[in-house]
Amino acid sequence: EPGSVVTPQALHHSGGALFTPSSYRNMAMSMQYASSQLGPQPTDIPLSSVFQETNEQKLHKIANELLKTERAYVTRLNLLDQVFCAKLMEEALKGTFPVDVVKNIFSNISSINTFHSQFLLPDLEKRMGEWESTPRLGDILQKLTPFLKMYAEYVKNFDKAMELLKQWTDRSPQFKAIIQDIQSQEACGCLTLQHHMLEPVQRVPRYEMLLKDYLKKLPQDDPDHRDAEKSLNIIAMAATHSNSAIRKSENLKKLLEIYEMLGEEEDIVNASNEFIKEGHILKLAARNTSAMERYLFLFNNMLLYCVPKFSLGGPKYTVRTRIGIEGMKVLGTTNEDYPHTFQVSGKERTLELQASSEPDKDNWIKVHNHILIDLHLFPVCSADLGTAELGKRAPRWIRDNEVTMCMKCKESFNALTRRRHHCRACGYVVCWKCSDNKVALEYDSNKINKVCKDCYSILTGEEKAEGKKKALLCPQIEAAQFSGSSIMCGFLQYCEKNKPWGKVWCLIPEKEALVLYLYGAPQDVKAQSTIPLLGYSVEDSPRPADLPASFRLSQSKSVHSFAAESDELKQRWLKVIRVAVTGEVPECPPPNDATGTMAIDGAQETSSDS
Repeated sequence: EPGSVVTPQALHHSGGALFTPSSYRNMAMSMQYASSQLGPQPTDIPLSSVFQETNEQKLHKIANELLKTERAYVTRLNLLDQVFCAKLMEEALKGTFPVDVVKNIFSNISSINTFHSQFLLPDLEKRMGEWESTPRLGDILQKLTPFLKMYAEYVKNFDKAMELLKQWTDRSPQFKAIIQDIQSQEACGCLTLQHHMLEPVQRVPRYEMLLKDYLKKLPQDDPDHRDAEKSLNIIAMAATHSNSAIRKSENLKKLLEIYEMLGEEEDIVNASNEFIKEGHILKLAARNTSAMERYLFLFNNMLLYCVPKFSLGGPKYTVRTRIGIEGMKVLGTTNEDYPHTFQVSGKERTLELQASSEPDKDNWIKVHNHILIDLHLFPVCSADLGTAELGKRAPRWIRDNEVTMCMKCKESFNALTRRRHHCRACGYVVCWKCSDNKVALEYDSNKINKVCKDCYSILTGEEKAEGKKKALLCPQIEAAQFSGSSIMCGFLQYCEKNKPWGKVWCLIPEKEALVLYLYGAPQDVKAQSTIPLLGYSVEDSPRPADLPASFRLSQSKSVHSFAAESDELKQRWLKVIRVAVTGEVPECPPPNDATGTMAIDGAQETSSDS
């Protein structure tokens, strides 16, 4: 313990034996007792100095680490050269696949293996055996420097080797079977051939790290300092040239991990693919407001939208959709039921996703847009489909609960005779009559899909015959059209006369600031009714039969009752309505309420199913 001493007599009695850490405390107590019996001695030594690691011990530890890692490295080299390469070459000589394929995959691995197993490793083992008399590393590592050119050749060929390996694994069943058989053996350590082939790429920088640490501990006047420094300079230069290859190898290692997580079914192990980001996400369903757990893998050229798999030891995810980065649009959205949402719109699919937090959402959007900028595919701020993109890009789907009527013929939906359908070209919710058209869509690999009559006319250039239209009693002002340019909009409970209360989407547009429009849902294309506010009386005194936070509009025998979700929201509506009933144009109230009585963008931001 600190302050304790070791006497020569105590060391003599202990026999100079080395103690394990578990013996330190008992030994220290014994030595304290011995010291107290003998009294202070002129040659007493602090106990802490006996067990403190000396510089010589640190140097020995680094040298031992080099030997240990070199043995493991030679084992890997032997596995590559004498097992993988030898077995594949044996089969290639039978004519199953070209011999040159095996040679080009393994490059000069045999030469690298020969040097390390027959020269460098035996020299290191010999030196460690005589370390007490010759504590040096620099002269040994100098023998490595002339052979660094072998690594340059291996690294240069690495990308080509990976491509060939993937190509022939897919092309030749015998080639694949040999590799899988070796990978299943205990010597492989449950790692793929690609993982083992990364070792030579990463080995030179590891020599550099160990040698740097060795030089830090080595005194300037040590005889080995000059040789070690010379070796480091040459190895560091070789490691610098390997940096881009190291980055590629680390990226490839990650691609291999993802490849295995996806059940080795997705073709992602490619030198041109660069891993960017991954993470858990929630997917908002198109037909309702449920959220489903999903997982995203983002690369420099695509986004993999995956479903988690609940299986022991097998693949973790199944790819549901692969969305190309080119033409992708990413923007934040607002959703009443779910915070932190954003929309990814690609040619193949449109998704509305929920991040775990606002910073996580911002990061996903930022990373996506940075990729687009790097590829000179500048991000756009709108996800709306124009006529030019119709059928070429997956649309965002309007949710079922956001409409109460067909968005084309304006007929109300019901559970039996008029059910909801989605146009696969524009994403509108329409009835079966308005979706009874089929056309090939480019984004869906030119498969035949149901589309609405308007999209059919645009995509085919043909006009569909229309039946007689019913006269509309209410103005055809679409709720979604004016939600973004309204003085006030949002859901309220509504009751007229003795009818039951029901939820309606209320809207006072800027263009008609003295009229209150009532819709069944935020995306409806026809209002259920309208209330010209001029001349109405406003009452907000509570009545026993009314809901909390209610108010009334009355004129002559007409009485309209409304109820807001909170008193604060009620007061915001009353502030606007009390001005409108006098004939003056009300001002838009500040958006200080998270419940959303301003333009609800989230009503328009939807996505495709599952």
